[in-house]
Amino acid sequence: MTTEPAHSRSAVAIGVAGAVLVGVLTATQSRVNGELGRALSDGYLAAVISFGSGLVILVVALAAWAPGRRGLSKAFASVREGTTPWWYLCGGAGGALFVLSQGITGAVLGVALFTVAVVCGQTISGLAIDRNGIGHTPPAAITVTRLLGSALALVAVGVAVSAGFGGDIPAWMLLLPFAAGLAVGLQQAVNGQVRRVAGSALTATFMNFLVGATVLLVACLIHEAIVGLPERMPTTPVLYLGGLIGTIFIGGAVVVVRVTGVLLLGLGSVAGQLVMSLVLDLVVPAAGQTVVTSTVIGTLLTLVAVAIAAIPSRALRVR
Repeated sequence: MTTEPAHSRSAVAIGVAGAVLVGVLTATQSRVNGELGRALSDGYLAAVISFGSGLVILVVALAAWAPGRRGLSKAFASVREGTTPWWYLCGGAGGALFVLSQGITGAVLGVALFTVAVVCGQTISGLAIDRNGIGHTPPAAITVTRLLGSALALVAVGVAVSAGFGGDIPAWMLLLPFAAGLAVGLQQAVNGQVRRVAGSALTATFMNFLVGATVLLVACLIHEAIVGLPERMPTTPVLYLGGLIGTIFIGGAVVVVRVTGVLLLGLGSVAGQLVMSLVLDLVVPAAGQTVVTSTVIGTLLTLVAVAIAAIPSRALRVR
C-alpha cells in the first residue's frame, strides 16, 4: 500500500488553521441555507438551489481550467482500471445530506445548536476512518491527546444540545444533523482520495457537487410532486450564496485533509463552526432563536477539545 508522507508540526498547524477557516465558512453556509429553507418553507428546494448553484460555478471553472479536466479523466480511468473504488466518487452524497439537514433544521435549531449536533457524528466517523485508514492513506495512530480531545468533544456536544432536548424541538431535528456529521466525515475522506488520484482539488470538488446535486434533485422532485412548489421565490440575494460558499470550503477541505487526517480536520472545522455559529446567533439571531448558557459552555468545551487533540503525544496500543 502506498503511504502518505509524515507532515511536520508546522504543516499540521497550518492545516488546522485551514480547517478552522473551513468551519467558519460551513457555519455561514448553514445560516444562509437555513434561512433560505425557512423563506421557501421547503428545505429540499433550498438544498437543491445551494448545491445546484455551486455545481454551475464549478462547471464554469472546469471549462476554464485544463488540469481540472485532465484530473476528471484520470479519476474515471482509475475507477475503470479498478485501482479506485467507484464509491470514492460519491462523496457528494454525504454533502447532500448535510446541506439538506441545513435547509430542514438549520433555521429551527439555530446555527450553534445545529453545529454541535453535527460534531458528534463528525468525531465518531473521524476516529473510525483515521483508525482504519482509507485508500492510499494508512491508519493513523490513536494518540492519547486525540482520544481525550474526541471524548471531551462528545461531552461538549451533550452539554450544548441539552437545552434542545428539554424544549419544543423534536429529537429527529437533532438526529438528522448527527447523521449528517457521520456522512461528512466519510465525504472528507473520499474526496481527499479523489484529489490524490486526479491530482486536482477542482476535480474532487466538482465530483462532490455533481453527485450531491443529483441526489438532491431526485429527492426534491419526489418532494415537490407531493407538496408542490412554493408560490414565490425569496428576493434577498444573500440567500442564494450557499453554493458559492460551499465550493470554497469543500475545496479547502479536500486540500487540508491530506495533512490533518479526517479527525483533526473535523475537530478543527468544528472550532471554526462553533465560534462563527455563536457570532451569528448573537449578532443576527434566527427568528425565535436565543443562545442559552449550555450552548456557550458546550462551545467553549469543544474549543478546548480541539486544542487538546492537536497536541502531539504518544500513540495508544489498540488491538
